[in-house]
Amino acid sequence: MIITYHGLEFFRVQFGDTILAFNPISKNSKYKSAHFGADIALVTLADKDFNGIESVTHGEKTPFVVSGPGEYEIKEVFIKGTPSISNYGEKKLNTIYTVSLENMNICFLGALGSTEVSSEVIESLGEIDILFIPIGGEGVLKAGEAYKFAVTLEPKIIIPMQYGEVGDKNALKIFLKEGGEENLKPIDKLTVKKKDLEGKEGDIVVLESAS
Repeated sequence: MIITYHGLEFFRVQFGDTILAFNPISKNSKYKSAHFGADIALVTLADKDFNGIESVTHGEKTPFVVSGPGEYEIKEVFIKGTPSISNYGEKKLNTIYTVSLENMNICFLGALGSTEVSSEVIESLGEIDILFIPIGGEGVLKAGEAYKFAVTLEPKIIIPMQYGEVGDKNALKIFLKEGGEENLKPIDKLTVKKKDLEGKEGDIVVLESAS
C-alpha cells in the first residue's frame, strides 16, 4: 500500500492497480487540489473542500463514489461508513470510514468535530492499523484532543491531517509534542505492508503534501 497526501484531508491510497481517493478537494475550493484517476472515491462531508469527485475523474477512470453511511464492497475493498458529527462550516453529518484491504484496516475519521463518540461507534471501528485524524480545529478536532482520542483507538500508525493551511497554524507542532515526537520529520509517501505493522503502537507518520 502506498499513501500520498494532497493537503487538507485529501489522500491517495494505492494497492496494486487499484486507487482510492479520500476527501478529494473540489475545483470550487479555495485550496489547491491534485488531479488523478481513482477507482473509488470516499467523501466524508458534503463540502467543497472534501467532495471534489471531478479531481479524481481522469481519462477512463470514473470512481465509484461512497458518500455516506453504509456497507460497500468494490474491487475486493470492504468499506463501512458510520455516521458522526462535524462542525466544519456548520454542524452536519460526517461519515467515518473503515476500509479493509491487503489484510490491513484503515480508519478515516474525516472532518470529525468532537471526541464525544458513542461506545457503539468505537466498537464498530474494530482493530485499526492506520488511523487518519484531523487536528487543526476550526470545526474539526483540535491537536491536543485529537492525539488523546487517537491513542484511545489503539491504532498502529497515526496520520494527522487538516493542519497548516487551515485552522491552527501550530496544530502539527502541538500534536507531535503530545506524542513525544517533536523532532519527527515529514516523508513524501508511506509505503506499508502488513508485516511492517508488527510492533507498532500509535506510531505517528507525517506526510508532506504533494500538491
